[in-house]
Amino acid sequence: MNVVKKEMIALLAVLVFLVSTITAPAAHAVSTSSSFILLYIDKAEAFVNQEQIHLESPSTIIDGSTYVPAKFLGDTLGFQVEWNDLSRTIQMAPPGYNIVLDSDHKTVTTNGVDVPFNSVAAIVNGKLLVKLTWLADYMGAKYTYNSELRRVEIVHFKAPEGIYIDQDSNSRPVAKFATAKPTYRLGEPVKYLDLSYDPDAEGIVSFDWTGKQEAFFKAGQYPVTLTVKDGHGHVSKLFKSFVTVVNEPYLSEVEYPIYMKPVGGFIKTNWTTIWSHFNELPLLPKDVNEVQGRTLLVSDSPEEFTSSGILYQDNINGKGRLYADHINGTQSKMTFAIFATNNTDKPITIKTTNKGEVYPSVYANLIGSEASVDFLLNNVYTDTMTVPPKASYVYAKLPDFYPGQGVNLFYDVETDGELQMSFIATDKMLTPTTVKELPLLAFNGHVRGTFPVSEIGWKIDATSFTKASRLTIGDNKTDPFVKGYDVMRKQVVENGGNYGVVYKIHADKPRKMAVMIMARGGVFKGPFKINGEIIPVPYSGVITAFDGLEVLARTTGTEDALDIEFTPPAGSAFPIDLIFYPLEDLK
Repeated sequence: MNVVKKEMIALLAVLVFLVSTITAPAAHAVSTSSSFILLYIDKAEAFVNQEQIHLESPSTIIDGSTYVPAKFLGDTLGFQVEWNDLSRTIQMAPPGYNIVLDSDHKTVTTNGVDVPFNSVAAIVNGKLLVKLTWLADYMGAKYTYNSELRRVEIVHFKAPEGIYIDQDSNSRPVAKFATAKPTYRLGEPVKYLDLSYDPDAEGIVSFDWTGKQEAFFKAGQYPVTLTVKDGHGHVSKLFKSFVTVVNEPYLSEVEYPIYMKPVGGFIKTNWTTIWSHFNELPLLPKDVNEVQGRTLLVSDSPEEFTSSGILYQDNINGKGRLYADHINGTQSKMTFAIFATNNTDKPITIKTTNKGEVYPSVYANLIGSEASVDFLLNNVYTDTMTVPPKASYVYAKLPDFYPGQGVNLFYDVETDGELQMSFIATDKMLTPTTVKELPLLAFNGHVRGTFPVSEIGWKIDATSFTKASRLTIGDNKTDPFVKGYDVMRKQVVENGGNYGVVYKIHADKPRKMAVMIMARGGVFKGPFKINGEIIPVPYSGVITAFDGLEVLARTTGTEDALDIEFTPPAGSAFPIDLIFYPLEDLK
């Protein structure tokens, strides 16, 4: 292995350092009607909505089942978990249930019905853990287990008061396989050829492998076994063969996932032990162009409004971008709308050229990601509206949204005169006088203002670099936040996170490389548009730095250009890093 290649491997380990230096995510308002929880198996770190939590007792796997910390979930989801010193029992009280866990007598009693203690609970290091599949029924939660990330994802919906969640003569197949080559090099992908069959032609419905790996990184002979099952449930005899690996390098364990993981796949990093031995990855040099000419109005404060009113208001003349992100913090169904008011003596036309919208939802990450997808698609719009002199028209109205739900939107517009644009929330019918009747709502700490920059261009040299390098988005250091002015407060402000801004990253004739993302700031969900293709990050759920890196794209070295478009999605935490890792031609 040459020196350059070794340096690249060492530099990748720097990614570990970045994971270990996660900054606390910015505070975000969240829905009071649902909770989103991430628990990592055998790790003390967890996330509740946007907040990172350190657990006294982590989740773990016991006899193949996932066990989660009972007290943490009780505190998070709002039900009692208490030790009764008199009876030496633990009492849990999800809505509608009385659960008594008695470790001395090895029983768990639910509303008078007993089950064995060890079947649903365990005491680990003095802390109570309960089986997730059992507890979820009582707390009214949906859950999934991500085996690749070793992560439990729980979504809990708070039930309305008084509503509770209720529990509710044939031949054996033949297993056989072979490998495509008699021997493989260290780190070379092994191709397995399935040769199994069913004599009764019923079809094989399941495969049970042991020892099967994509690649092996030490020389030797590795046993691999296979059994298969047919449609009648008959299981084959075990078939055993060997994969022979010779002592000839192909890819190291570090390199293998970078070369072989599919786009959207995760690359785990051993961040707990290696990070202190390396410096941070070098920054990829860039030429920055802050594109002006389209005024950006950002309405994000109050992010969670608690009464009707005007969220933000300012004038546009010519090209503009309207961006809003809000949560209904009232107790009523609300309407969100944007009014266009013509205070001049001539009619003014406003044309929509692009937009990103999403239906109201309680999932903050979802609405931010989906609105960004819609906007980055850059569909062609030709909607126009003419506002008469001294009149106020509804430019846009979103579907009504309920307490705890949020909305996110982008609109690119062009006008042939000056219009006052008002972002409003109300529980009343919209009329031409609505804007005049509503109060201006007070600022509460989130972004609000008018900004001269709505697009940032970065030109990078991705042709000649030889070491793994990075671009950081949203750190306010290497990527400064755009400055603007809040006309309602009459003061200079900055667009923290650069929400509503589109980044356009361009490289001429990029070399062969992998492009990856690390969510350094906390919980992240959002799309990238790479050479015209939308790449969701991740394809489902959310990611954090504890999940490692996700592969965004690979170049072959034959492309004329690499173009990456991105807009910071509402509800996600920053900064994030884009990692550019040079690849060599493999033989």
